[in-house]
Amino acid sequence: MVKECPAGLFVGLCTLDVIQLVDHTPGANEKLTARDQVVAAGGPAANAAVTFAHLGGTATLLTAIGHHPLGVGATADLHALGVTVTDLAAASRQPPAVSSVLVTASTGERAVASTNATRHRLTPPDDLDTLIAACDIVEFDGHHMELAVAVARAARALGRKTLFDGGSWKPGTEDLLHFIDVAVCSADFHPPGTDTLRFLRGHGVAWSAVSGGAAPILWAGPESGGAIEVPEVHVADTLGAGDVLHGALAHHLAPQDRLTSGGFAEALRAAAAVASRASGSFGTREWMGRGDLGGHART
Repeated sequence: MVKECPAGLFVGLCTLDVIQLVDHTPGANEKLTARDQVVAAGGPAANAAVTFAHLGGTATLLTAIGHHPLGVGATADLHALGVTVTDLAAASRQPPAVSSVLVTASTGERAVASTNATRHRLTPPDDLDTLIAACDIVEFDGHHMELAVAVARAARALGRKTLFDGGSWKPGTEDLLHFIDVAVCSADFHPPGTDTLRFLRGHGVAWSAVSGGAAPILWAGPESGGAIEVPEVHVADTLGAGDVLHGALAHHLAPQDRLTSGGFAEALRAAAAVASRASGSFGTREWMGRGDLGGHART
């Protein structure tokens, strides 16, 4: 029986994204006028949660934001998009992590500067088991690693599916992988000493895949593997495409009682279609047909 409204818990980074669409990345001492801008809550786990909610799931984000005015705005943005936020840094008066993003109009390529999760060391909330028990799948982006390992261990104990977004290699990743059922990593994820699919299998991950932009998604399971073609699209902005992929994948995996090769491949195919649609428009919100925290400044 397929659950009509799957529930997901997303553990990791939330930032405030300031995204500018530019003709080129400026050089030293150069000023330029952006074609467009988006201001919105961002970060891999946050964007995945937004995607999950947009597709009809119930999404909860476990993260650190704080009650600085910029953080309040990021939280309000997530709430408006249907995401429930559990803020483990709610008492903090410091600004949230801000990602400054430049997207080149002609290619869709992005350049990002951010402090990410470096300002907070988080511990699990007292109601962690309740949060996990209420969901069908738990997704991790590798940020706030100590928290992630603790949540993943609890999710495994409670029998919930776990999904890892390997955007890049981070200290502590090996500890987290022991509790991961599904890992989908980018081509920029470089584990030490071997290729990604072999590394993940060696660390107990039953289902794994590697994405690389427009290239086919390579996947491996306990008994088989293959490649998923990515739909062709005119790329307007690559920012957040991997986050959307994971949010959509979580949505399609959550209702599956037992993962099979066919079910995993079909979930990857459906998620790739959503991620491709997202990369065809500027910013992390336009593909959903909804506004963002600060609105668009069309020129």
